[in-house]
Amino acid sequence: MPLDPEVRASLEQQAAMGLPAQHEVSPEEARAMSEGQPRIPGPEVASVSDLAAPGPHGDVPVRVYVPVIHPHPLPGGEGNEESLPVCVWFHGGGWVVGSIATNDPTCRALANASGAIIVSVDYRLAPEHRFPIPLDDCYAAMEWAAANAASFGGDPSRLAVAGSSAGGNLATAVALRARDEGGPRLAHQSLICPVVDKDFRRVSYVENGEGYGLSYDTMVYFWLCYVSGEADAFNPYAVPMAAADLSGVAPAFVLTCEYDPLRDEGEAYAERLREAGVPVKLSRYDGQVHALFNAGVPFTRTWDAINEAAGELRKAFGTA
Repeated sequence: MPLDPEVRASLEQQAAMGLPAQHEVSPEEARAMSEGQPRIPGPEVASVSDLAAPGPHGDVPVRVYVPVIHPHPLPGGEGNEESLPVCVWFHGGGWVVGSIATNDPTCRALANASGAIIVSVDYRLAPEHRFPIPLDDCYAAMEWAAANAASFGGDPSRLAVAGSSAGGNLATAVALRARDEGGPRLAHQSLICPVVDKDFRRVSYVENGEGYGLSYDTMVYFWLCYVSGEADAFNPYAVPMAAADLSGVAPAFVLTCEYDPLRDEGEAYAERLREAGVPVKLSRYDGQVHALFNAGVPFTRTWDAINEAAGELRKAFGTA
């Protein structure tokens, strides 16, 4: 399918601004560019709480979004008529940029659309904190959400993980670790344009490596920032496609975009899950680019993507 005209106009506008790519500036400058990007505020939710989860490298900031359908949201969850499912969200940004703040509109939209409490995780960033530190933060936050769900009106028996791009990588790795380490049982993993491989030879890298927002060069840079050496390329918690066995991980929803360098690896991972007997739904958004799943800077089809992911969460939680 041709590139969506709305997406094309946005890409042309960005190109005309002449801003440097994220790999052409320091991590601090890239983060400032990301944080300073104008965003549409997200929808109102019932409540938002900034909390902290203990982790092996220190406390991990988390933001808890209770959706508007919650009957009587109160601090600590007291008085709620019904506990809600919980989805732990890991932001994208190549492990180098992104934060709770940049993902606030998306988490608000996903909470209301799914009817689930969203726990957004502000994990430590690379290259200052390389693998496995960001993953350790995310896994600790997931464990904390499971142990403390009742305190914010959540149901620990209905727990999912989700993330976009590098956050999809972290969600995938958290699901693998939960299986391997006998961690909390996950009902679902939602992987949005996920980074699951370190193979830059895939066709989608060749076709979409330049001119569609996320570039080949930027992804190479992100990987160099995240991993410490070649050994990490064979660690399935860094590179999920390297896992020898995917059986027994949580059922998955995988979303890909046609004009995304990461398209092929996401689709290949969905196929590997299917071959391992894991229930999986794959959904490709033709005409779209990697930045689709961003409610702060949305395209028209952004809302379709968020609603589809939310619908899959509802199915997994038995609330569809």
